[in-house]
Amino acid sequence: MNKLTLIIPAKNESESLPCVLDELKRYDYKIDVVLHNTDTATIQSIKDYDINIIYQKNLGYGDAIIEGINKCKTEYFCIFNADGSFNPTELDLMQSTIHNENYDFLFASRYQRNAGSEDDTFITLIGNYIFTFIGNIFFRLHISDILYTFVIGRSEKAKQLNLVQKDFGLCVELPIKAKKSNMKIMSIASHERARIAGVKKVSPLKDGMLILICMIKLFFFKSK
Repeated sequence: MNKLTLIIPAKNESESLPCVLDELKRYDYKIDVVLHNTDTATIQSIKDYDINIIYQKNLGYGDAIIEGINKCKTEYFCIFNADGSFNPTELDLMQSTIHNENYDFLFASRYQRNAGSEDDTFITLIGNYIFTFIGNIFFRLHISDILYTFVIGRSEKAKQLNLVQKDFGLCVELPIKAKKSNMKIMSIASHERARIAGVKKVSPLKDGMLILICMIKLFFFKSK
């Protein structure tokens, strides 16, 4: 039995998620799709797949991930996008690296050598650079792509972090709390593909402000 569960937060992904699940059929991973029960189009699009659906009690990207982590029963979990931008061929290396090197969390990065992105824009590139810089200076994270949520981690370690951010603030809450808890983290090169369909769910201005507020709270709130 594979020790990895893919946690796939989904919202209005009826066009892309079936393609992602088709691609994942060749891999032996447990798959948990997390979405709200009002997203009937996405639910209908995946009804014939051998996956586990977790219905959110609340709303939000971060909330979906937290629900998935809390219900994960395998040793490792991986946050995996529903839009086709993450490449499953990278999962084996990520899983073997975190296991062999005894890391707690491994953060994929689009900005290391041999990495890249087909989906990045100038605005998201600059925003990510700024937030990564803040994270490395004020929290000593030593990761190169703080907003990229292609993350693999040890499930029990994640459950110890008391993650609470229901929105995209979870992108920074996870690595910062892991670092504050003296857990072992590192980055690994990744190539982000163009999403299959639909539009990005991130609003650069609104979500950027929420992420900044989250980082400020985490800096001044010194406990775990």
